[in-house]
Amino acid sequence: MTDALILGVTPPGVDDIVAVARHGRPVRLDAAVAGRVGAARRLVDDIVAAGRPVYGVNTGFGSLAVIRIPDAELMRLQRNLVASHAAGVGPPLPGEVVRGMMVLLAASLARGHSGVRPHVVELLVGMLDAGITPEVPSKGSVGASGDLAPLAHLALAMCGEGRVETPDGPRDAASALAAASLSPLEPVAKEGLALVNGTHMMGALGALAVHDARLLQDAAEAAAAMSLDALLGSLTPMDARIHALRGRRQQARVAERMRGMLRGSGMLASHAECERVQDAYTLRCIPQVLGATAEALDYVTGALEPELGAVTDNPLCFPDDDEVLSGGNFHGQPLSLPLDTLAITVAEVAAFSERRTYRMLDGRGDQWSLPPFLTSSPGTRSGLMVLQYTAAALVAENQVLAHPAGTGSLPTSAGQEDFNSMGATAGLKARTAIDNALAVVAIELICAAQAIDLRRPLVSGPGVEELHARLRRITPMVDEDRPMADDIAAVVAAIRDGALTGVA
Repeated sequence: MTDALILGVTPPGVDDIVAVARHGRPVRLDAAVAGRVGAARRLVDDIVAAGRPVYGVNTGFGSLAVIRIPDAELMRLQRNLVASHAAGVGPPLPGEVVRGMMVLLAASLARGHSGVRPHVVELLVGMLDAGITPEVPSKGSVGASGDLAPLAHLALAMCGEGRVETPDGPRDAASALAAASLSPLEPVAKEGLALVNGTHMMGALGALAVHDARLLQDAAEAAAAMSLDALLGSLTPMDARIHALRGRRQQARVAERMRGMLRGSGMLASHAECERVQDAYTLRCIPQVLGATAEALDYVTGALEPELGAVTDNPLCFPDDDEVLSGGNFHGQPLSLPLDTLAITVAEVAAFSERRTYRMLDGRGDQWSLPPFLTSSPGTRSGLMVLQYTAAALVAENQVLAHPAGTGSLPTSAGQEDFNSMGATAGLKARTAIDNALAVVAIELICAAQAIDLRRPLVSGPGVEELHARLRRITPMVDEDRPMADDIAAVVAAIRDGALTGVA
């Protein structure tokens, strides 16, 4: 069995979230979690017993915080909160996103500052390990005061209501919990609020998106090297001396990768004495553009990682100080900005890739041009013509998705929550933009591999030849016209699975 992710010792990382959410890695709680969580719970119980007014424990929520709730109504308050906030709409979130939400919620509660009982954290872990995934609508979060509506749907399933996915298919939450010998939650004071407050949808979207965006970046760099040689571009712009003068680490790294993949290329040698002095930007400026997108991914990753181990509900319990403090850790602004940046970044990766695809298919240049649409019989055959149409459509969609969500704040809760991050929308946009960009880069890889075949008997550099060999195990050369949708999907899957990574 795969080693379990232990919550409560060190914060989970991006790869941990992906392993649990996407690949079913088991989750366990550190032995110290019960003590920490129990101490915060006792603080909440003491506050209730003493009659001290604390937001969300014995008051209403949002603009209703001024209303004091009698002790006899505290459990109803929490159950009503979960029920009333389960107001999401739209298609359900993918199961991997919901599982990511669950592990982030469990990690946050396990820190011992949320005031829930240990049973709450244990139930989340039990559901994860049993493969019980709540059905959560994708839309309804404004990215502040937590991902309220999506998390409420998650919490509702914990209470035995709503629908869930299981290894045996969809079923109602109550029967799924019973089949896994899990007791549904009956939330007591503070617990409903702790479950629906938090940035866990944004965090899960971000972790999965950053993971996929790094695979995209790797594939985009490899595709650029293959296209550079297929288009008989020059390696001179990759000279280390040029990039040393700009002092950008990622730019220099991309240039170094281009040199490594094309080292000793016969295609480079074949046009060493040609009269061309400069290539188009999509060849000449590969290190500058893809170095910049790599820098942006570094920023997004650095902004996301602290959130994976954060406590983001409200109010927060500090048992050592005998205090419960109201704050705003649930606000998604620290995620909204980087997730908007991520959508912009991958839109640029895709746009840069599509331009090289266009050049390879153009076939109307000089004597070094490739056959039109990369077919040996243009006219009778259309070759790879329409792959570029698809890439262009996806690039156009990504231009729309690159518009930031976070600049469109709208107030909620009668103005009490008067500035919202829209980080959940930013995360959903980024996820779609990455899916589009992966297909665009897959199209470039298919076209570049075809172009390499059409340059035979010339041989490229070792990295390009290795990449070409891997691609040919997935998608054969296009001789006679054939439907290409399955080829594109297969190359996308190979990028996602890491089958095309590590080519240097």
